Amino acid sequence: MRIISGKARGTKLETLEGLDTRPTLDRVKEALFSIIQGYMYEADVLDLFSGSGALAIESISRGAKKAIACDKSKKAIEIIKQNVKKTHFENDIKVINAEYKKALEGINEKFDIIFLDPPYKTNYGVEATKIIMEKDLLKEEGIIVFETDLEEKEFMKDLEKYASVKDLRKYGRVRLVFLSRKE
Repeated sequence: MRIISGKARGTKLETLEGLDTRPTLDRVKEALFSIIQGYMYEADVLDLFSGSGALAIESISRGAKKAIACDKSKKAIEIIKQNVKKTHFENDIKVINAEYKKALEGINEKFDIIFLDPPYKTNYGVEATKIIMEKDLLKEEGIIVFETDLEEKEFMKDLEKYASVKDLRKYGRVRLVFLSRKE
């Protein structure tokens, strides 16, 4: 996996071995960043369920101001720290080792972009969206990007209780759901 564009373009990132995490595929990541490029410049970014930190790092590489990369796995945190150091973004990315609910409890700033890439077959993305909206962590014009493999009927009704669905894109079995504050 590599950084696709920006200051760290071409940098090869470390990833976790095994099936505990699944990095966002390069073709999905490329499409995702193409869609949200208008949100990127000087953005404050939260990358929840961060895995290797690729989305936070790609964001900084493309002009985001700062990012928080959060994961509960100590192994993931070590990989994120290696990748942040490799890209020289130590001053731009804060790394948090915590379960998502605890991490969100401790965060009191607002974000332009929030990435939710929870383990598949869980309800963590919907739960995280609920907490984000209740705590008012998304800026007025901000966007949440939720990656899932769930069928739409399994999560859309729950998501729409907390946020407005702006767009939904499918890439094979992967779905990217773009959410904004409720209108």
